Amino acid sequence: MIFGKKSRMVAGLDIGASSIKLVKLEEKGGAYALTSLGMRELPMEVIVDEEIKDKDTIIFNLQSLIEQCDPRLKEVAISIAGHGVITDKITMDKKSGTEAQQAILFEAEQRSPFDVEDVTMDYHVVNVSEETQKMDVLLVAARNEFLNSYVELIADAGLRPVIVDTDAFAIFNAYDLNYEIDPNKITALMDIGFDTTSITFIKDGLFHSTRDLASGGRIIYNTIMKEFRINQELALKTIKGEMGSSIDQDMLKATVVTASEELISGLEVAFSYFKSTAKIPQVDWIVLSGGGALIPFLPEFIQAKLNIPIEIANPLRNIEYDPDIFKNMQPDRIAPLLAVSVGLASRKVK
Repeated sequence: MIFGKKSRMVAGLDIGASSIKLVKLEEKGGAYALTSLGMRELPMEVIVDEEIKDKDTIIFNLQSLIEQCDPRLKEVAISIAGHGVITDKITMDKKSGTEAQQAILFEAEQRSPFDVEDVTMDYHVVNVSEETQKMDVLLVAARNEFLNSYVELIADAGLRPVIVDTDAFAIFNAYDLNYEIDPNKITALMDIGFDTTSITFIKDGLFHSTRDLASGGRIIYNTIMKEFRINQELALKTIKGEMGSSIDQDMLKATVVTASEELISGLEVAFSYFKSTAKIPQVDWIVLSGGGALIPFLPEFIQAKLNIPIEIANPLRNIEYDPDIFKNMQPDRIAPLLAVSVGLASRKVK
């Protein structure tokens, strides 16, 4: 089920194209504490364009990660994103119980671009207006082939996925956990992964809509390797901002700008469409997470092109933690990578 019910907490597992992140949280009187954290980098050819190319390598790294964090761990919350997932928001007459469920699923079937036999659907009522007697409903449809490939991967690693979410909703949960949502501001949560960029728009203090782009950090990574004639390891360090003065910064800036053209074009279309459908003149700010938040010059370039202020996300902002959990990792550097896994770890199941 994509939207889980509240009860006990489970570990948040984010399997991305370049790394696996695992987060465990504990709730204490309404506050959250980080109890376990782990990350494993994946070879760049293991997951390409959301397609699993090397299942065994992922399972090996995932099992090693579990052994490091909590060998007893069995239940996890996972998420999916990209071309195999469709999200939509509808406004319909207020209904309840079985009548509401039937009406919502009927609408979902009409709107899904996939054959209903080939997808798993779910929904969540986000807002009910007593004044207009209308309700806003979020719909999610995931292609079974796409969904099952990830569920089976988790099962083959000896784990049980008790929640299947979407990256967009997980990122929203992480933001809601760590920031005060201002109903008077239009906010865009932008997560730039290696192959996919997820944008979640917040309007009137509520989740409004989401858009996934089939573009991310991979093209910048590949271009850096080519232009600087360096290997994968050095290219990876470069897009993480770890090379500093050992690489020509002017050339790096020019390379990042050139390689980002497709991403920028997609972002401009997504923001233009949102402003048109939401009937608003401007987005007030962007909160940027994912590996793209660490790529040198990229946040500043996006800010300049979209003319919207950008803040780097910190999904650990309101979460207590022992610095020793991070071992050789720096919390402020790794935090933007944890938006999805923190959002998943904040979910609960019966």
